[in-house]
Amino acid sequence: MHVDPKGTATSVGEKQPASQPPIRGATVRADFNDLRAVIHYTKAAHELGLWASEQRLIECYFPKKNARLIEAGCGAGRVSVALAEAGYTRLYAFDFSEELLAQAHSLVCERRLEKRLTLFHADATRVAAHPILQGTAPFDGALFLFNGLMQIPLRRNRRRALRQLAALCRPGAPLLFTTHDREDSPEERALWRLEAARWTRGKQDPALREFGDRYYEDAAIGRTFMHLPTRDEILADLKATGWQHHFDAMRRDIAREPRPVREFSDECRFWVAHQHS
Repeated sequence: MHVDPKGTATSVGEKQPASQPPIRGATVRADFNDLRAVIHYTKAAHELGLWASEQRLIECYFPKKNARLIEAGCGAGRVSVALAEAGYTRLYAFDFSEELLAQAHSLVCERRLEKRLTLFHADATRVAAHPILQGTAPFDGALFLFNGLMQIPLRRNRRRALRQLAALCRPGAPLLFTTHDREDSPEERALWRLEAARWTRGKQDPALREFGDRYYEDAAIGRTFMHLPTRDEILADLKATGWQHHFDAMRRDIAREPRPVREFSDECRFWVAHQHS
């Protein structure tokens, strides 16, 4: 199955890399530190800014420009830098890729946004204990966009990341994030039935650790890991990690994206949940 970078599954059994050890967090970090990935995401940070769908939901759920917000998986700064330029003044953002974070730092300095946006290196599954956050007030909201949550291997680790973000946020604070939905269309459901048969026969890519995982290589971007969940899977994850589901919809039902965004990314499902203490 081919999955465009942080995009939607389009076919099963294609463009999978040669057999290798099971995917772990270190694998994903190395892939994002790859020069090809760094160039790809840095270009998006400089040129794309917020998607129309992201902007619409951010304006709805984070209307106050002085809200204290944290972005997980900020990459090269596409979202957080755009928010700082839009007037948000109390932003924190982190990523576990050192190379992408260096590009984000460079962009923040270039655009003189240091007073509005604090960047730091962290792993989403352990971020609540980061020294830079100790003794600080709870956040008014959190973001984990461009399917970053789904690039954490293993469901227990994705749930750990959700719990960490819940621990950092005040009661009622919104979390905005995106995932794929492997049941979004009849075509995808058919493709995943074929993949399920592979797993039943033990013929799946041995690097994959859970059904719904994908790992592929693109010559221009490098290797990408992605877990593609069902809607029910995410609902259960939110309930188990201190979040109350509020809203979800496919991107196409939120806003019509311009061509550069559609070329950069495929369809995804947006989610909003509230910290449930």
